[in-house]
Amino acid sequence: MTFWAWDSSLSIGIEVIDNQHRRIVDYINELDVAYREKDRERVTEVIAGLVDYTITHFAFEESLMEKAGYPLLDSHKRGHEKFTMRIAGYKDKHDRGADVIRQLMLELQRWLNVHIKNDDHDYAPYAEKILGNSSWFGKTLRKVFGE
Repeated sequence: MTFWAWDSSLSIGIEVIDNQHRRIVDYINELDVAYREKDRERVTEVIAGLVDYTITHFAFEESLMEKAGYPLLDSHKRGHEKFTMRIAGYKDKHDRGADVIRQLMLELQRWLNVHIKNDDHDYAPYAEKILGNSSWFGKTLRKVFGE
């Protein structure tokens, strides 16, 4: 049984970002499996991977918003920073032996649902302008990510 299934309501219509969001959901599901199997070492590995991937995703997303001239970039970045700090807090508690994984998974699911459906949907029209078929940035992304 999957903890969280991706569905179209999480799509912002930008394939590269949607794929990154799917990967984050996959990490959350991997975390669920490791937790249910009581594999603490695997839980630790998945958390580390999730944190690293999420930070990379945020940097990519913020770069895209900056290039697109998104007017709420600073606010969006602050949201990312606050979220990253909260997740780091869960990671620290886990590393010290606390059982916070269920709370972490629920926090990830709740925050990402709201963030993707609201904040990320809001910047999508700006990003689409620079990701058009004729733009250098759009061509580069398609070349790198195979879109």
